[in-house]
Amino acid sequence: MVDIGFICEGDTEVKIVKSEGFQALLGDLELRCIYPIEDADGNCNLLPHKLEPKRNKLKASRANCIVVLTDLDKDESVRATKQRITETAGQHIVVAVKEAESWFLASSIILSIIVGEPVWFEQPEHDDEPFETIRQLFLEKTGRGVGTKPILARRMLKYGFTIQQAAEHPNCPSARYFLTTLQTLASAN
Repeated sequence: MVDIGFICEGDTEVKIVKSEGFQALLGDLELRCIYPIEDADGNCNLLPHKLEPKRNKLKASRANCIVVLTDLDKDESVRATKQRITETAGQHIVVAVKEAESWFLASSIILSIIVGEPVWFEQPEHDDEPFETIRQLFLEKTGRGVGTKPILARRMLKYGFTIQQAAEHPNCPSARYFLTTLQTLASAN
């Protein structure tokens, strides 16, 4: 069993990691989530000097490795985001392109269930504002909005969103990378 600590950029990522489906995935891979799941409260807090106390807390709780889960947001590239965060031994950085909500766009099954008709986004990670796209979709198809990003995350998870669904989308490489990272950590056991 590999013990993994998570440092998440914000509430959406924390909700994904805490979800029943994600925790089941970890169990299937023989990975154990170390608590607390750290919320950096924004990508501006994903800087080496601000991450160190969170890493130390997770290591003190016996995390064998740490996964930092963040968004690309307005950074120039995944490489630039990783350089800003700074890679360290035993730490793996997963960058959602553009935002974690892109993974929700890739989850056609769940979006289709919620809006009551088939939904497909060909390039979910090319959408500059996936939350806004989902908000508009919900307004158009259901007559209701989605509230805030955390409310959307709760709703998607309630209806069964999993990172595996997003990873199955042919044009959602960051979700696939996240899943592959977890599988690689599991195989190192």
